[in-house]
Amino acid sequence: MAEPLHQPPRVDPVWDRIREEGRALIEAEPIMGGLIHGAVLHHATLETALAYRFARKLASPEIGEQLLREIAADAQAADPGMGQAARADLVAVAERDPATQRMIQPLLYYKGFQGVQAHRIAHSLWRQGRRDLASLIQMRTSEVFGMDIHPGARIGRGIMIDHAHSIVIGETAVVGDNVSMLHSVTLGGTGKEHEDRHPKIEDGVLIGAGAKVLGNIRVGHCSRVAAGSVVLEAVPPCKTVAGVPARIVGEAGCDQPSVSMNHLLQ
Repeated sequence: MAEPLHQPPRVDPVWDRIREEGRALIEAEPIMGGLIHGAVLHHATLETALAYRFARKLASPEIGEQLLREIAADAQAADPGMGQAARADLVAVAERDPATQRMIQPLLYYKGFQGVQAHRIAHSLWRQGRRDLASLIQMRTSEVFGMDIHPGARIGRGIMIDHAHSIVIGETAVVGDNVSMLHSVTLGGTGKEHEDRHPKIEDGVLIGAGAKVLGNIRVGHCSRVAAGSVVLEAVPPCKTVAGVPARIVGEAGCDQPSVSMNHLLQ
């Protein structure tokens, strides 16, 4: 059905670019036509494509694909900002990951991007009080993508989790906007507390591979956590910390470390 004449034309440069890249991919590699049509070209919006990809990847004998698509659509309806968060994540990956030449790549291949989108659905369910279903989505996300994010954790926009294997984020953790982290990062607790017990990562932070940030501590905006560090104390804004336990070793080195992705300490 045609859109009413009084409505302005839809403007969605991210989704339009992905669809263009999909058509070009089919021309270059026709054998992938079924995947590209199913995952991209059969969908009018990025939101429906995300729901389809979520369902295809997480379906199992315990919960079917059609039901998962309905769950995703309900979560998107309950949280209209979910699609815009996904667009910000796609842009973040395209800008920060040198292995990414096309916007379609995270949607098709990257478990970091796909795992974060699955978490957004689980988090929406958690907020609605549907906690067993949210926990089921968390379990399947961990099994499929190798990253374990509690559905209660709050994740911002413009998130880039590179490689993503063995990511662990606890229930009361908060991750701000425009944060980048690499594989094997843990945002965890330090004991058996039942209340607020996990880290708060402010906007623009870069967390290196294998870093552990533990306890209800705050990592200030635009800071860097060096690879392999164990952070047990709060980190001021715009600083670099490194070591076990981590200590301040200098300034962050730039205004936006999560965008520059520079992990060097000097």
